Amino acid sequence: MEEQQKELDGKWLQEGVQRMMVMLESDSRNESFARVCVASFMTRMNPTVAETDDVKTAVSEAVTNSIVHASHPRGFHKPAQKCEENIIIFLLKGEVLVNSQEYAGTTLRAGEFILQAIGSKLELLVMEDAECVCYSFNKPEFFCEERYNHIKTQVTPPLIFSPLKIVPELKHFLEGSASYLSKDKICRELLSLKKKELAFILSSYYSDYELSTLVHSLAKYTSSFQYFVLGNHTKVKTVEEFAHLGGYTVTTFRRIFNSVFHEPVYEWMMKQRKEGIIYELRYTKATISEICYKYGFESLPHFSNFCKKNFGASPRSIRLSESQ
Repeated sequence: MEEQQKELDGKWLQEGVQRMMVMLESDSRNESFARVCVASFMTRMNPTVAETDDVKTAVSEAVTNSIVHASHPRGFHKPAQKCEENIIIFLLKGEVLVNSQEYAGTTLRAGEFILQAIGSKLELLVMEDAECVCYSFNKPEFFCEERYNHIKTQVTPPLIFSPLKIVPELKHFLEGSASYLSKDKICRELLSLKKKELAFILSSYYSDYELSTLVHSLAKYTSSFQYFVLGNHTKVKTVEEFAHLGGYTVTTFRRIFNSVFHEPVYEWMMKQRKEGIIYELRYTKATISEICYKYGFESLPHFSNFCKKNFGASPRSIRLSESQ
């Protein structure tokens, strides 16, 4: 792949073509920035609305759909926060205490996995040094639509959700993948193949009843309008943009939103924005500048004034207070 890239670079250089490469981690937190980068290039090409929508979808899937290998020491704590995407956690080693509506106070042990849907709240505490493979996605790719709808409508899920066991075929896939799921070795083509392989294993080696825990978790949070809101609120800055993205008039969008979420859309968007900012300042390694521009602020002074007004302290003070 590197040789192909060098050959392409040489060809473009000969033709006098200027280009810029932007490399981002496949993480939902980077989605807004990725879309801005792509949009800045697209505007020169006068794309049609259909072409713009296609590119938006491609960028979103490229940034948010990922399979990663991670390790965390005993005592690692991920505070409760709403999931920004669907995520399946396959635990290879250790023990993790899971706290969510579906898995309240559940101990996830090595050889088990769970799914948390977009919009659900999840808190994790590592009880023993843990190693896991996590698959994050927007749309469930491991079912055909017919089977998904069959399980959703015809299969009753268990009264109490429990982690699913990792079958030997899935264990072999996960252990084989873990060795090269790193930033310097993974690529888009390989990631696409691994997602398809994972989809095949889940659909082939688990019964409808077993998969019902995954399907009903997804279905609970992915009813059309709610799923649209939860999956897209970080991509827009105004209510008007939000309504346009969903193909609604502003009046209709406000009315539907109020009926589903029981609060005005602008107030809800501001609450999500504040929660996201305070969480990233306290618990992530993102720089203050990265957080500032991710949430749409035009400058650091503007961002600082927002934090002082809403949180009573500057971004730097909030971060320092958490580290003490």
